[in-house]
Amino acid sequence: MRTVSVIIPVYNEAKTIDEALEKVIKQPLPGFQKEVIVIDDGSTDDTTKLLKKWERKCTVVYLSRNNGKGFAVTSGFKKAIGDILIIQDADLEYSPSDYPQLLSPFENSHVQVVYGSRFLGPHLSTMFIYELGNKFVTLVTNILFNTNITDMETGYKAFRREVLANMNIRAKRFDFEPEFTAKVLKAGHQIYEVPISYYGRKFNEGKKLTWKDGVIALFVLLRCRLVD
Repeated sequence: MRTVSVIIPVYNEAKTIDEALEKVIKQPLPGFQKEVIVIDDGSTDDTTKLLKKWERKCTVVYLSRNNGKGFAVTSGFKKAIGDILIIQDADLEYSPSDYPQLLSPFENSHVQVVYGSRFLGPHLSTMFIYELGNKFVTLVTNILFNTNITDMETGYKAFRREVLANMNIRAKRFDFEPEFTAKVLKAGHQIYEVPISYYGRKFNEGKKLTWKDGVIALFVLLRCRLVD
């Protein structure tokens, strides 16, 4: 039986971590075994304390200081043993009930990478400027790498573990998203998109991305296209 590794980077998500882990662990995956790997990225709230009670149900890695999402995710990659890996945020913007949609395309051996697109599925209305920025960096991605995806910045990325072979991720923070996408495409993998539901948070609810991350994303895309 194939194994799915769910990688969950966590930083100061005490309000949502219990509910998020409960949903991830309880989500049935017919035909798959599941391993859950949580990377506590140096949380300073009660997240670390709350994670202690989950250690029997999942693997929890505690980092001594905050390094950023990219560092946490790649730390999770090193622990994963799954045939397929899924990245899951801990803030409940993405629902584990969408796992079947993310995994079903892998029944076709030609599919190596699956992205859950927020713009193809039902979602809460979001900030116009935020959506505009997202679509712009996606447009730049499509131009630079001659592809036609709709949501480069999605947090739901699933892929076969072979995709990581010879891939060196330099990103430490939110620049992980554009770097991973760029290197997937540069390696010749096509991205299969499926619709997912999305419950975006506002900044006053803990959303961490800002316009600066969009500027960084553009730089990373150009660097990967021209240099890396």
